[in-house]
Amino acid sequence: MAERLTAQDAGAHVRGVCFKTGPPALVGVELEWLVHDLVDPLRPVPRARIERALDGLGGPGAFPGGSSFSREPGGQVELSSRPGPLAACVADIAADTALLRARLAAHGMALAGWGLEPFLARNRVLRLPRYEAMEAHFDRGGPWGRRMMRCSAGLQVNLDAGDESPGITGWRRRWELAHRLGPVLVAAFANSPLWRGRPTGWRSSRQAVWWRTDPTRTRPPRHGEDPREAWARYALDAAVLCVRCDGDGDGDWRAPAGLTFRAWCDGAVPGLRPPTVEDLDYHLTTLFPPVRPRGWLELRMIDTQHGDEWVVPAAVSAALFDDPVAAEAAWEATAPLCVSGSVPDAPTWTRAARFGLSAPEFAKAALHCFTAAERALPASLRTPVSTFIERYVARGRCPADDRLDALPGGASPALRELQEAWR
Repeated sequence: MAERLTAQDAGAHVRGVCFKTGPPALVGVELEWLVHDLVDPLRPVPRARIERALDGLGGPGAFPGGSSFSREPGGQVELSSRPGPLAACVADIAADTALLRARLAAHGMALAGWGLEPFLARNRVLRLPRYEAMEAHFDRGGPWGRRMMRCSAGLQVNLDAGDESPGITGWRRRWELAHRLGPVLVAAFANSPLWRGRPTGWRSSRQAVWWRTDPTRTRPPRHGEDPREAWARYALDAAVLCVRCDGDGDGDWRAPAGLTFRAWCDGAVPGLRPPTVEDLDYHLTTLFPPVRPRGWLELRMIDTQHGDEWVVPAAVSAALFDDPVAAEAAWEATAPLCVSGSVPDAPTWTRAARFGLSAPEFAKAALHCFTAAERALPASLRTPVSTFIERYVARGRCPADDRLDALPGGASPALRELQEAWR
């Protein structure tokens, strides 16, 4: 690698690290939650209270299943499983989730299964330079970045990129399948219909927030070309979120407005130090599209679920990618959603977030996909999926509909004003 990182060098590096090929075998799950008071969810939970409850859980070996633990800017907590076969991965992170839930409950708190904070106005509790720079960058585009950082909680499924074959196990096909399935997963697991206690008009308000935060880094890359080349172009054309100072301590990491990584490589800002490979690798961690290649594939479009229902998106996603019969069924079921190309377009993603499975095209695709996944799963994982199908998918419903049904009826002028602001 040249001493000064050129755009050509950067593109070659991204193409070399984004898809690591091999036979699909492993699954990982990342679970993020908001933390609420166990008795009164409208009562703010100070950071210090969470810290006391979780003291000692941040180090290696703290969780029996081997998950790593982290905290997010708005006080959210997150567990990231070790990669492994699906059943082992689910069992490990289930044990770790039980420990985390028990520790919080002992201090009067609960893991809240919402994709977006429905009640409270949350402040940012982490003051690291990364988050200072993120907030400054996102503030240029409106309120959405702050809502994402402080108030959102997602469920991420990580899957092997795939092998070199041209078929359903190949990395090119799996990359495309991830984007075909994305709106279906958004719609089926939509679980964030409220903001400040009122309906926003979206089943997945979390997806609406992410979609608007910064289109250069939160929307899918272009399709129709080699995925490695498309991802490299996407990464280099995304705005630089932060320029790190030496070390990870104090300092101003804010990046010049509008600076893309490509322009940084080209020396577009006089006096700004040239980027390094380490800067590029860090930049890749600040890209947040619905599907992100990190060597493996990260499915990032799913709302956090209530209770232990996180098992369902983990199991369904893994089955639809790793079982050949289920993968072919998912490919066929999602074909009607690809109205203007090989993958769904932006309006399709938006419609999935707004209407969930009440939109017939997503209800039909989801029923085919979930049924195929159910047949492919081992008995230990089939029961929660069957229950979810019966409760939601077969009825054209998603978890957000339960939340909406529990609200008092009527649309006040204030509610209409709120919903208009989300359009």
